[in-house]
Formats: sequence, C-alpha cells, structure tokens
Amino acid sequence: MTDAAVTMDLHPQPTAGEARPWAFPAPERGALDNGMTVLRCHRPGQQVVAVEISLAAPLDAEPEGLDGIATIMVRAFSEGTDKHSAEEFAAELERCGATLDAAADHPGVRVSLEVPVSRLPKGLGLLAEALRAPAFLESEIERLVNNRLDEIPHESANPARRAAKQLSKELFPASLRMSRPRQGTAETVARIDAAGVRAFYDAHVRPATATAVVVGDLTDVDLDTLLAETLGTWTGNMAAARPVPPITADDTGRVVIVDRPGAVQTQLLIGRIGADRHDRVWPAQVLGTYCLGGTLTSRLDRVLREEKGYTYGVRAYGQVIRSSDPATPGGPTGAAMLAISGSVDTESTGPALDDLWKVLRTLAAEGLTDAERDVAVQNLVGVAPLKYETAASVADTLADQVEQHLPDDFQAQLYARLAETGTVEATAAAVNAFPVDRLVTVLVGDAAQIKDAVTALGIGEVTVVTG
Repeated sequence: MTDAAVTMDLHPQPTAGEARPWAFPAPERGALDNGMTVLRCHRPGQQVVAVEISLAAPLDAEPEGLDGIATIMVRAFSEGTDKHSAEEFAAELERCGATLDAAADHPGVRVSLEVPVSRLPKGLGLLAEALRAPAFLESEIERLVNNRLDEIPHESANPARRAAKQLSKELFPASLRMSRPRQGTAETVARIDAAGVRAFYDAHVRPATATAVVVGDLTDVDLDTLLAETLGTWTGNMAAARPVPPITADDTGRVVIVDRPGAVQTQLLIGRIGADRHDRVWPAQVLGTYCLGGTLTSRLDRVLREEKGYTYGVRAYGQVIRSSDPATPGGPTGAAMLAISGSVDTESTGPALDDLWKVLRTLAAEGLTDAERDVAVQNLVGVAPLKYETAASVADTLADQVEQHLPDDFQAQLYARLAETGTVEATAAAVNAFPVDRLVTVLVGDAAQIKDAVTALGIGEVTVVTG
C-alpha cells in the first residue's frame, strides 16, 4: 500500500448534516383581472417551472350520448390555434423545451405545462394560446376521434383496464357518468365532431372558473406581469353554477367474472366507495389502507405473495373520484374508490381469494399491530420530501386540492394528522373501508376454470359476463 493510499484511508468519514424540518410548500393565492385564480409557489433551485391549469369541465357535463368529448377537446388544445397549425405549435413547444399535456377526468380538465424558467414567457404564451383560441379544425378532430377509436379495443384487451371498467359499471347506476368509461365508448366517441367539441368548449372552458398553479424557481421572474400578458389576455363570461349530482353506489357483496376463455391468469379488482378527503376519517383511512396493502411489506402482500406465492403483488388503495364541495347545498357530493387489485394464476384464483378474505376477517377480529402502524407512518410521512422534489409533483398536488375544494394547507396538515393517528383508529378505518360482506369483486379470467371455486367461497352471488 502506498503512502498516498494510507493517507487517503486516514481521512475522516463525512458526517451527516443537521436534519432540516420539512413541510409541504404553502402557495400564495391571487387572481388575474379576467377572474382566473392563481396559486404560486417559489421553489428555489427548481429551474423547470410546472404550470397546472384546472378547468371546471367535469365529465358529468358532457352532453348525453357524447361521452369522451372532453377527452377529444383536451387532446385538440395542442392541435392548432388561431396563430399556429398543429405542426407549428408542436415546433414552437420544442423550441422552448416545453411539454404540454392535458387530461379529462370526473372532477374536470387539467392542462399541464413544464418549461425551463428561462423560456417561461414563451411557454406561458403558448399555453394561453391553446386555451384562448384552439382551432378545433374538422380534420384534426376527425383524426383524434379515429385515434381514440383505435385505442378502445386495446384497452378492452387489457385485463386491468377491463376490470376497472366493469367495476364502475357494477358500482354506479347507469344514470351516473361514473358508471361509464372516462374516455367514452366506441359508440359515443364515433358521434363526436368539431361542432360538438366547440360547443362543449364554449359552454365550460373560461378563465373565471379556472385556476392556474405555478411552481418553480421564480427568482427575478415578474410573474404578475408575465401572467397578465399571457393567461390574462384570455377572456370569457361567467357561467351559471352547475348542479352536482350526489354519488350513489351499490356495494352489495357479489362477484362478477369477465370471461376470458383460455386465460392463464385472473385479474382481481375488489372495491366499493368510501369517504373522500373532506371526511375526518380520511387520514386514518389512508393509514389503515396502507397497512393493509400499500407496499411490499403490507399484510396482503406478506400473505399472498411471500407466504403463499400466489402473486407478484397485491395493492390496496383509496383514490378520490370526485370530492365534495362544501359550498354545494344538500350534503356530500364526493367519494373515493376503495380497492384491492392484483393478479394470480388461474388455478390459484379460488385459494387466493379465500386467503384474501381471511386477511380481511383477521384484520376485523385482531386489528393492526403497532409495528405495522409505525412502519406505515414512517413510509408515508418520511418519503414526502422525496416525493415532492420536483416542481411538477408540487403543482399536481396543489391542483388536486383546487379540484377537490380543499384548503391550501391540506397536504401539510395531512402529514401531521397521519403522524398523530393511532393503531386503533387506523384499524377501524381499514375495517370500515373493506367490510367482508360489502365488496364487489371483479375477476377477469377463464370462467370455466374459476367459477366453481369462487362460488364455493360464499363471498357473494357469482355472475359471468362476456369479456
């Protein structure tokens, strides 16, 4: 060993720095002259700025028989404007290193921009242009409709997506938009044309009911002037408040098998609806659900994957479908989908479901352990600083809060409430979320091979539908 090597070995090891407290970023709230609400969040060092636009155009506003028109509309935002063709608009985005995405879901429409802060003026200008003056050319709408029609068979062939479609159909009444595919069916999408898209846009997309969330390093950025010169040039009228139908669901315990003859695996999706984020039980529900199936160390995975080897993984989760608006008269209008999902080989379908129900019954009888609760809190709260390292992740969560009518400090308060939630409270929430006699089970697999075994479990009436 050389003297240099010895010297290097004798250098002291680096020591850890002092831990710094972390909290979810608090935004500043304001508004533009056109009525658009603005939330801004300065994040030093984040040189890629994220902008989220939340538009009050929910899926239940789609005209009858035109499910999917919101999806076609948002895809058309970047397919030409009053100033640029589709090709020119794409080239302008590329020149400033920006990406523009949009999606339609039950709460409304979201348009997302990411752009280097040095190109923020250009990026915001293109975003404003897409929102203010989309061309909605007949040829582009026809192309987008055809693309969507091509996607639908592939989605139906995907077991997980087919299961989700069936679960929504089972849970919700046919009159409720949530019972039908978010992006429409082949029949409804085929009816969409440019005139219909324009009419939907005119009826529901306007700055006065929109919110812009801007997150990134805003040092030396005159954001007020920049927003006024871009998104502030968008004009539009106020619209009358829309009635929001309450969410009703039938969670009578039952099993629906979507038949896929010859399938070597069965896709499992077990669900019902439960409380949304306005309910005081939400933190305990998050914690209890995570203990049940939130990660590889959770109880379902430990039994079904590690001990029995039925699956590569089973997950339990709660996902808000639509959140209650405290200003809406007549009571809660929101709910979350509470679900357990995974896949097993065909022969293991019956035994896997049997053991899954045993886990749920044991949970109700014996509860969670303090160790399970502690690990879940550490994972959920401890990972937060990493989860929100990027401007886009912060902007996305702030936009979620806007759509779900939550206070600006909701996420920050949630972590504090998770840390305060005890084992007994988390157990009660998990048991109430997944009662063994009130779960709708959807299985996508070979009905001839799995029906008898599933029926013998006695977890609900079993029916078979075509795949």
